[in-house]
Amino acid sequence: MPGIVMAMVAIVHVFLAQFAVGGGMLLCYFQWLSMTGRCENARLFVHGYFKWLVLISFVAGAATGVGIWFTAIQVSAPTIGQMIENFHWIWATEYLFFLLEIIAGYLFYRYHERISDTACLRLLGMYAFAAWMSLFLINGIISWQLTPGGWIEDQSLFAGFFNPTFWPSTLFRTIVALTLAGLVACVVVNTMKELDQEQKRTLINYAAHLLVPMIAMPILGIWFYLMMPTDSQGWVAGGSPAMTLFLNIAVGASLAIGGYAFVGLYLQKLYINGATATLLLLLAFGATAGGEFVREGSRKPYSIRYWIYSNGIFPDDVAKMRQEGCLVDDPYPLRDGTPVAGEITTRGAKVFRRQCAVCHTVSGINGVSELTETWDADQMRMNIAKLQHTKPFMPPFAGSAEDLESLVRYLKWFEERNDQVAEAPYEEETLKTIQKWLDAAGTASLSLPGETSLQAEEGDK
Repeated sequence: MPGIVMAMVAIVHVFLAQFAVGGGMLLCYFQWLSMTGRCENARLFVHGYFKWLVLISFVAGAATGVGIWFTAIQVSAPTIGQMIENFHWIWATEYLFFLLEIIAGYLFYRYHERISDTACLRLLGMYAFAAWMSLFLINGIISWQLTPGGWIEDQSLFAGFFNPTFWPSTLFRTIVALTLAGLVACVVVNTMKELDQEQKRTLINYAAHLLVPMIAMPILGIWFYLMMPTDSQGWVAGGSPAMTLFLNIAVGASLAIGGYAFVGLYLQKLYINGATATLLLLLAFGATAGGEFVREGSRKPYSIRYWIYSNGIFPDDVAKMRQEGCLVDDPYPLRDGTPVAGEITTRGAKVFRRQCAVCHTVSGINGVSELTETWDADQMRMNIAKLQHTKPFMPPFAGSAEDLESLVRYLKWFEERNDQVAEAPYEEETLKTIQKWLDAAGTASLSLPGETSLQAEEGDK
C-alpha cells in the first residue's frame, strides 16, 4: 500500500526537516551567547551541535526528501503533477534557498575555526534564514492541499499559496522546529563529557528558551482548526476515530513536553539527563507523527481539496467513468503474482488497483477484506455503490456497474477462493440493482466547497 509507505517516509522527513530549521535558529542564538560572553561554553556547544545538524539534516533529511517525491509519485501522480504545474516557481525558489542552506552550512562547517565570530554568526544566520524559507514555501503548498481557498475559482498562485490555513500552520511549524532543536540540544549536551553537570545544566537552561513559544501552540492549533473545512473539523472531532486518536496523541505529547519544559527547565532551571532528554524527544516524534496523520487525513476524501480525490481521480471524471468504466485508460497488466481466478476477477483486481490500492490492501494493513468482513455480497455491492454515503470520508465509486460487480467478486473470491462463483457470468438483475444504487448515490462527494466554521460565525454577525 503506497500511501502507508509515503506516510512513514513523510513523518520521518518532516521531523528531520523541522529539526534542521530550528537547529539553525538555535545555533544563531548560542553563537550570540558566546560572542556576548553570556555563556562560556556556548562556542563549544555550537561546534558539537552543528556536526549533528549536518549529519541529520544534510544526509538523512535529503534522503527522506527524495523518498517523499518517489513514493508520492507512486501514490498519486496527478496530485504531484498539479502541485508542480501550479507552484513550479515556488518549488524553484525553494530549491534556491535549499542550495543557500547547503552552501552556508558547508562554509561554516569547513571554516568556522578560521573566521571571526561575526562571520560565523552571519553564516549561521544565512543558514537559519534559508532553512526557514524552505519551511515557509513548502508549507504554503501542502496547506493548499487542505484549504485551496480562492484558488478553486481562478487558480491564482497568490490565493493558493496564502490559503486559509497558511499562517497558522507556518507559525505552528516554526514553533515545532524551535522545540525540536531545543530538545535535541538537551540530548547533545549530555554527550559532552568535557563538561560537568552544572555546566551542562546551564547550557540546557539556555536551550530551553527555544521551548517557551510552545505557549502559543494551543492558540495556533485552534486557529488552524477554525480555518479547516467543516467536514474536516468533524473527522478530527470524533467523526473518524483514528484521526481523533492521533490528534489526542499529538496534543497529549505536546502538553507533556511543554509542561515539563516550561516548569522544569525554564522556571526551575533543572538539569535533565540524557535518558529524560531522549524520552522528551521521542514524545516530540510521537506528536509530529500524530499531527501529520491528522493533517493528511483531514483532507479526505481528497488529496487536493475539491480538486482531486485521494485515489487520483478528478471529481469531474466520475460521471464519465460511470458510463465508460474506470479501466478504459488502464491498459497495464496486473503485477506478476497477483492472485486471480479468471477474467472477471482480473477486472476486479484492476478496479481495486485503480480506485482502492492507494490507501488499502486487499488483506493486511487497512485491508478491505477485514473492513468488510461482516458484509455479504449484496451489502458490499450497495455500500460500495453508495460509498460516499456509507463512509463520507471516501470518494464516490467511479466506475460502471460491471466494474463494481467485478470488484465485489474479486474481494469475495480473495476470501473464499470459490472460482465457480467468482467467474460466473454477470447476472442482469444484479447489474440493474447496482446501477440503481449508483444513480441514487450520485457522482458527487458529500464534501463540497463551503464555509469554515469561522467564516460562518462572521457571516452571522
